[in-house]
Amino acid sequence: MTKTVVIVGALDTKGQEFKFIKDLIEAQGLEALTVDFGVLGEPFYPPQVGRAAVAKAGGGDLAELRSGEHKDRAMQVMAGGTAAVVRGLYEEGRLDGIIGMGGSGGTSIATAAMRTLPVGVPKVMVSTVGGGDVSAYAGAKDICFIPSIVDVAGFNRISRAIYTNAAGAIAGMVKIEHPAAEGEKPLVTASMFGNTTQCVDMARAKLEANGYEVLVFHATGTGGRTMESLIADGYIDASLDITTTELADYVCGGVFSAGPDRMMAAARAGIPTVLVPGCVDMCNFGGVETIPEKYQTRNLYKWNPNVTLMRTDVAENRRMGEMIACAANEAQGPVAILLPLKGVSMLDSPGNQFWDPAADGACYEAIKASVKPGIPVIEMDCNINDPEFAEKAAGLLLELLKK
Repeated sequence: MTKTVVIVGALDTKGQEFKFIKDLIEAQGLEALTVDFGVLGEPFYPPQVGRAAVAKAGGGDLAELRSGEHKDRAMQVMAGGTAAVVRGLYEEGRLDGIIGMGGSGGTSIATAAMRTLPVGVPKVMVSTVGGGDVSAYAGAKDICFIPSIVDVAGFNRISRAIYTNAAGAIAGMVKIEHPAAEGEKPLVTASMFGNTTQCVDMARAKLEANGYEVLVFHATGTGGRTMESLIADGYIDASLDITTTELADYVCGGVFSAGPDRMMAAARAGIPTVLVPGCVDMCNFGGVETIPEKYQTRNLYKWNPNVTLMRTDVAENRRMGEMIACAANEAQGPVAILLPLKGVSMLDSPGNQFWDPAADGACYEAIKASVKPGIPVIEMDCNINDPEFAEKAAGLLLELLKK
């Protein structure tokens, strides 16, 4: 069966360029299916999915958008419509890879569609912003960015080489046969920070000894979002969410926030989950000079020259406890919460700089007051990095998996 590469772009302003890569892709024995999200001019060649259909899928009307008076509205509609169309093509089995080209606007629309696709589906974006910070465009997905070097506007010796390389890249990704995997193990995600490394390493060893493959994610915002994305895409069998520290950055405005939906992918997916308020004692900022003025008098710890930790207070911990309870309450599968009464991090232990039983207690009381009856909340008289806590966390997840 012939595989299909979906091409997304504006065929009015960049139609010749897309026709060039379309011909190259088809010359490789692949089908090229074009989705046109242009608005104003006429398409250079007939697409399989036209702009009117894209606008409708985005909840808009093409005739209204073509007035050109509200470009922001047009961008919003066409981004939503392209994403809906692309996801639909994938679910229908009509998308084996995707490629787009454009400036910042075209990149925004095309990558919004790419982000709806699971990790592992080939994605190539030729972009004028490809050589800079593309994190906002990539999100937590595996989009391959190729800097266009020159603007995506016409042909010259530079652009022709870039377009050719991009077409070859997506064709090669789609055509290559994945080697058959032997003995694949069920996947478990685990969240980790430098302050919970000991705990996660011990828990991971026990899970691996019981036949599971553990994917560890560094809880730096990007790590949490990537973990959530893989769970949402259905790759993961269980979650050992020991290090929910990204909640602190969301609540306090730190640099490692993973957003308000952190922990919710596992809840919605219904996979067995153990939740721990790991490292919620700390919010992350850059160097000391970057600390917001309102936090200058707080308990600060210089972790390294580029990372300064701020101890979270009672009110912040209360809010984080409510968020953890909310995630547990939303769980569609077995879930349990594990609380280390002698500190949620290496720094938050008796005698260390972030030891604050009142702040920790506020988090724990909020969890117990807000969680639904029947959801286990287990308290352990130890620090999060003590061997007995790691043993219990892994053992508890194994028990949930049996259910």
